[in-house]
Amino acid sequence: MPGTNEVVVRVEAAPINPTDMGLLFGPADLAAARLEGTARQPVLVAPVPPAAMSFVALRIDQPLPVGVEGAGVVVAAGPGQEALLGKTVAMMGDGAYAQYRRIAVADILVLPDGTSPADGAAALVNPLTVLGMLETAQRNGHKAIVHTAAASSVGKMLIRACRQDGVPLVNIVRRDDQVAELRAMGAEHVCNSAAPEFRQDLARALADTNATACFDAVGGALTGRILGAMEAAASQHATQYSRYGTNVLKQAFVYGALDRAPIEISRIVGLNWSVAGWLLFDFLQQADTATRARLRQRVCDELHTTFAASYAATISLAAAVQPQTVMAYMEKRSGVKYLINPQL
Repeated sequence: MPGTNEVVVRVEAAPINPTDMGLLFGPADLAAARLEGTARQPVLVAPVPPAAMSFVALRIDQPLPVGVEGAGVVVAAGPGQEALLGKTVAMMGDGAYAQYRRIAVADILVLPDGTSPADGAAALVNPLTVLGMLETAQRNGHKAIVHTAAASSVGKMLIRACRQDGVPLVNIVRRDDQVAELRAMGAEHVCNSAAPEFRQDLARALADTNATACFDAVGGALTGRILGAMEAAASQHATQYSRYGTNVLKQAFVYGALDRAPIEISRIVGLNWSVAGWLLFDFLQQADTATRARLRQRVCDELHTTFAASYAATISLAAAVQPQTVMAYMEKRSGVKYLINPQL
C-alpha cells in the first residue's frame, strides 16, 4: 500500500530510452545473447567481455529497476492523495518496466484530461532535457545553440522549442536524408558531419547565429571540431590580435557518447572554453522548486505540440527481451523509439 505522499500507478506505457538500454545491457555482447527461462518469464543472457568486467563489477547480482519514465493510471493513493485516484499521470524514476509502480507524488506529473498513457509516456525525460538545455544555455549567457545527433527525438523537440522561444539553433546530423527531414520541419541551419563541405557549412551557420553553446550527444573528435569552429567564428568579430585567441566563452555540454573514442580538443579553441558532462537529473537537482514547476507546466501546456512523441512499435515486457527485438531497438535509429506496455 502507498504511504504518505505516495501513489500506486498501473503502468500502461514506458518508452525504451538510451539510458534504459545502458542499464539493461551495459557492455554485454548482444550478438552472443541467448534466451532462457519460460515463455511467460523469458530471460535474456549475454556474456560480458573480460576487458569490460571492471566497469560492471559492482552491479553483479544486484537487482536494478529499469525504466526511467512511463505513464499510467493511479489505482491507489496514500493518505491525503485520494484526489489523484483515476488520474492519468506521467512518472520519472527507475522502475517503470513493471505492471505497477509505487512512487512519490513529487515524481509524477498529472497529465491534461484526455491524454492517453501512450501520449504521456515520454512527457518528462526528453521534454525536460530540452528545456534544461535551453535553461542552461540562458544561465551561461549564450544566445544560440549547437546540437549534435539532431535528428533524434530530443533534437526534433529542441528544434520546435527553439523556434517557439526565438533561439537560433545549429543542427548537426550524419546523413543527407536527415538534413532534408529537419529542413522540412523548418530548421534553418542543418549541417551533415559526414559531408565533405561540413567544415564550411558549420562555419557559415556559426557566423550567422553566433552560437557559443553546444549540447553534444556524440563526443569524440566532433566536440573539439565544434569548439574550434566557434572560435573561428568569434575571431571574425575580434577588433585586435591576441596570441591566445578570443576570450568569447565557448562551452560544450556532453550528454551522450555515440562516439566512444576519446574527446579531442585542439589548442585552436581560444582562451575561454570548457567541456563538461550534462545530465538531466543533475540539472533538476540543482534547479530550485519554482524552476522545476515552471518547466513541468510548460511540458503539460505543449505536450501535443512542441513535445509530442511517436513510436515505431508497442511491445510487451516479454517481447522486450527477445533477441530480435533487442537488436531492433538497440540500433538507436534517429527518431525511432519503442514503447513497452507492461499490461500486454
